[in-house]
Amino acid sequence: MHRTKISSKTDNPALNIALDTIKIGKQALVFANTKRSAEKAAEDVSKKVKTESKELVELSEKVLHSLTRATKQCERLSRCIQRGIAFHHAGLTAKQKELIEDNFRKGLIKVICCTPTLAMGIDLPAFRTILKDLRRYGHRGLSYIPVLEYLQMAGRAGRPKFDKYGEAIIVAGTETDKKKLKEMYIDGEPEDIYSKLAVEPVLRTYVLSLIASNFVNTKKEIFDFFSKTFWAFQFADTYELHQIVEKMLQLLEGWGFLKSSKEDFVSAGEVEDEKYRATLLGKRVAELYIDPLTAHDFIECLRKALNKKVPVFSFLHMISSSLELRPLLRVKVKEYDKIQEELVKYDTSLLVKEPNLYDPAYEDFLNSIKTALFFNEWIGEKDEEYLLENFDIRPGEIRVKLNIADWLLYTSEELARILKMQPLLKELIKVRIRVKNGVKEELIPLLKLQQIGRARARRLHFNKIRTIGDVRDADLMKLVQILGKSVALNVKKQVGQDFDRAKVPSGKRKGQLSLEKYNEK
Repeated sequence: MHRTKISSKTDNPALNIALDTIKIGKQALVFANTKRSAEKAAEDVSKKVKTESKELVELSEKVLHSLTRATKQCERLSRCIQRGIAFHHAGLTAKQKELIEDNFRKGLIKVICCTPTLAMGIDLPAFRTILKDLRRYGHRGLSYIPVLEYLQMAGRAGRPKFDKYGEAIIVAGTETDKKKLKEMYIDGEPEDIYSKLAVEPVLRTYVLSLIASNFVNTKKEIFDFFSKTFWAFQFADTYELHQIVEKMLQLLEGWGFLKSSKEDFVSAGEVEDEKYRATLLGKRVAELYIDPLTAHDFIECLRKALNKKVPVFSFLHMISSSLELRPLLRVKVKEYDKIQEELVKYDTSLLVKEPNLYDPAYEDFLNSIKTALFFNEWIGEKDEEYLLENFDIRPGEIRVKLNIADWLLYTSEELARILKMQPLLKELIKVRIRVKNGVKEELIPLLKLQQIGRARARRLHFNKIRTIGDVRDADLMKLVQILGKSVALNVKKQVGQDFDRAKVPSGKRKGQLSLEKYNEK
């Protein structure tokens, strides 16, 4: 067995190993069990490293300004990167992750302190993986992670095209812990793999998709298909498996996504079989690749909202109650009273029924309220820093939630179209535009213009330019002062007013700054 002597410069073993890795001219991934722990580990390492370079300063600036307005998280990451250290987790933006991964491959970044998300299929030149803690908080409190997950993280060390061998090091607090961890992970066996078809949302989705695509049509064909799956192999009990599939078929038919009929012709001696086809609604649900239960719940909510005036929050809470948006933002103990106060404001207009206070689902319900409040603040034009401070949601997580919300609201639009709920369509389209762009309703007309997002639209609105007509009537130099020369010319061109760029004055008129001085502000 290869043994490495590592000096103890601090009382933090993970930090000592990371510093030793840099000393021997190698790179490391330090795995932590939470985002905050990953950030703290990166800051601890960066404080002990003296390395600085022009390339690192330039990289830190790119990371800092990857958002319109830098958050405290961006500032912390930027400071770490100046020393060649980074943290990496789901809370970073896609651009920040890309910069970190690319520059780790180039060797500019020496250590990445990360959560296990970086262990999933990313090939990086890490000589060492340092596993700080193999426990994680779950529904049952702090518990050890599966052996399979440990193997994923350990397997990031010594990738074939970068090193001849690698070192995966587990940090143990005591000799007792060392013995236990060795027994569990080094000598332990990986857990069995189970088919995802055993999970109801997955099974519902696949049954509907198979029928909607005409891959199977009769009950016999459906049973035959699932009998050949890995799920059937694991399940072993064919009769019980058929009962589960039968239940799914009945549910989908009850929700209006399938229609069944008896076969027209049956040969002598054969058992009469049922034939299934997807309805127009069922086909669209399958195409949208959404859980049929979510689609059914949305339809029920839309029926409640029909011919009523419901606030935007009701639609935000509707999508926040879906499985697709999990994990929801968790309500902390200190936030409980505040969330209850907010709930009182909207309880009469909610489209999703509030469970009993003592119902196990009540915690998830409160989490859905908090998630809807986050969306409500976003469309109220609150920025990423505010959302981080008040909802503990980071920029990367915000973007993921917004993308899913856009898909769910589009799904709601499609369901309303098929069900001819025309009065709701306009409201749903409006909500979707607002969520996608993070704006109040008054800015929607300006978003039709290319290169105009929430910040520029707000500046135009502040200067009393509030419609496409106002843009057309606005003085070009005023638009230049608000938007900058390039964007102003582009916007004018979009409303049918093409100006020669070279002839647009760059000096100042009476009472105006020159373009050069304006851009310097």
